[in-house]
Formats: sequence, structure tokens, C-alpha cells
Amino acid sequence: MHIFDKISDLQAFLSSQKQLNQTVGFVPTMGALHDGHGSLVRRAKAENNLVVVSIFVNPTQFNNASDLKHYPRSIEADTILLEKLNCDVVFIPEVDEIYDPSFHLPPIDLGQIDKVMEGEHRPGHFQGVVQVVYRLFQLVAPHKAYFGLKDFQQVAVIRFMTNFFQLPVEIIAVPTLRHADGLAMSSRNLRLSPAQRTDALAISKTLLHAKETAATHSPTQTKEEAISFFEKFPLTLEYFEIVDPITLESLHDRWVPNAVACIVAYCGEIRLIDNMELKN
Repeated sequence: MHIFDKISDLQAFLSSQKQLNQTVGFVPTMGALHDGHGSLVRRAKAENNLVVVSIFVNPTQFNNASDLKHYPRSIEADTILLEKLNCDVVFIPEVDEIYDPSFHLPPIDLGQIDKVMEGEHRPGHFQGVVQVVYRLFQLVAPHKAYFGLKDFQQVAVIRFMTNFFQLPVEIIAVPTLRHADGLAMSSRNLRLSPAQRTDALAISKTLLHAKETAATHSPTQTKEEAISFFEKFPLTLEYFEIVDPITLESLHDRWVPNAVACIVAYCGEIRLIDNMELKN
């Protein structure tokens, strides 16, 4: 496994591999890796000759300085896991390596998808996501890039960005991986105390309750039932929305195929996000 922290070294290696007609699969991460990330790497390994994983905690997508400061970092454990997964290349740059003075993101209007849910509650977040993913695509030039559907809205934003700039990369969305008890795998779970880890199950339980309710109720009724169900638990709800999976517009009276429920809640100071398809 090759580990690089400089763009020049990474690109020199990738250039030599592409001359051999190797296809490149790319998994961008912020580290603190778990088996959810592992599922992305395994999928990329199955579909490409070469897999690149980046580990970079991107400061421009945090609108909360405390969240950035406390975001878990575990480079040694991450590299050990990636080696076990037979990852080919790990890119671990510093901030000034990614955002050198020569880099400028072309203007992009994200429209509606930047104004709802995460966009509403975390102003500027998705501009930061677009900035770093565009930059990493520019550096790695992958054929395919892999993202987890746990961050459902983020995947929608990245698809939009890729289409907007007509980038030659295929976006692959991989289903959320969950622990046996239903909690979605997340780097932020590392910050939960044992008691909070149990409390956090309220999120997946609420989504499952919504899925059951959706069979016989409208989106508005399903949302109301889900919020009422969630209020029995000791977490703080930031939002619960049922949306069109493509436009991310809220649904009210009528269902659309593959409608998705999206939820964000605080377990103590830790912000957790999840989603689930309600209609297929």
C-alpha cells in the first residue's frame, strides 16, 4: 500500500499506473474509518484495478468550530484498516497542500438542494463539500468515486456538481451499513458514551417506525407520527423530513417512488444523521 502526503508524489504514481490502463476507483473520507468506509473500499476494489482513499478533515465544510476541533482523528488505525482491505493508495494531505493559492473553485449555484435540510441548518456546508470533492477529483482523476448513502443529501449534491461541471467520473452511491442493533455506522459514534450509544438507537427506530407508518398514511401524517414517536426518547431532534429522492423537495399529500425520510438529532453534543427509503 502506497501512502502519499504530497500532490506531486500522488500524481506521479497515478500517472504511471494509468499508462498501464489501470482504472481508478476513489473513496474520499475524513478518516476515523469504520466498516461503513470498508464497504466503499470493497466495492471500489471489485470494480477497479486501483483504489485510492483520501483522508482529509476538510475545514471548509464545518460551520461549527467545535465540531471541527473534536472531529475524531485516527490516522494510524485508519491506515492499518486500509491495508487489511488491500487498498492500493492512501492520500493524507495537509490543508495547505489541498488549498494552495493556485486552486480556485469555479462558480456553482447548487439551487434548491443547498437550501433544505443540511443546507438550511449548516449554511455554507455544501459549498465546502463541493470545494473539497472538486479539488480531490481534480487531483486523483478517478474513473469512479464511491460515497455512502448515509449522507444522502451530500450524494445528491456531489451528483449535481459532477453533472454541472461535466466531470468524467461516475458517482457510485453505496447503501448505509448498520450495526446489528440498527445504528448507522458513523465516525461520530466514536464520541458517544455507552449510555449515549444506546440512546442513539432512537434514530433508526424512528426511521423504521416511519417506514411502517408510510404504508397506510400520507407523507405529512407519517412525518407527524415519526416526530411524536421520537419525542419519547432523550435526544434532541433538529429535523425530520420526507423528501423526493431527486429534487429533495418535501412531500406532503402524495408519495413519489423511493421517497426518503431524513433525520438529524443531537445525542448530547454529538450531531447524528441518518435516512431511510420509505417507498420503493
